[in-house]
Amino acid sequence: MTCSKPASSEPAAQPAAEELRRKVQAVRLLLLDVDGVLTDGGIVIDERGEEVTRFDVQDGHGIKLLQQAGIQVGLLTGRASRAVAVRAERLAIGMVYQNVADKLRGYEKVKAEAGLTDAEIAYVGDDMQDLPVIRRVAFAVAVNNAWGGLKAHADYVTTHRGGYGAVREVAELLLRLTGRWDALLKEYDR
Repeated sequence: MTCSKPASSEPAAQPAAEELRRKVQAVRLLLLDVDGVLTDGGIVIDERGEEVTRFDVQDGHGIKLLQQAGIQVGLLTGRASRAVAVRAERLAIGMVYQNVADKLRGYEKVKAEAGLTDAEIAYVGDDMQDLPVIRRVAFAVAVNNAWGGLKAHADYVTTHRGGYGAVREVAELLLRLTGRWDALLKEYDR
């Protein structure tokens, strides 16, 4: 299924809740870019030449909430990083694809291995290399500080920046729109 996205380079206006609800009803997988989505996109190299990566704890909790509600989470990133592998392991994300130069080819591999269709996948990205995937999925999300051309093709643009709660925002949105939020919230309201 190919979703029709606006062609302009201006950010898309946020659709009405009912339109979003329709787009996410069949979503079974949230696929995430890493650099610029789960991180702020910066690369810090320490004095030993080692990369230091910062992840947002609330993003991690959002991922756990999605998993708890039966929505799978996967990572599709153009770079390879030990920090990503460790973070994925700690969050029990089994679907991790690193060093993927061709995001569309990587996406097709993820889709085939998961046995899912475009209509069952949501994706969050931030830059040009995410555009081919954004154009294919049922629910396409760009983080607030994403490249303008990607925002123009997104169904939803987060209010939070990548690496600073954008994934948590998407997680809560998916859970609310699919009617799972209240049940999850009750577990914390004791």
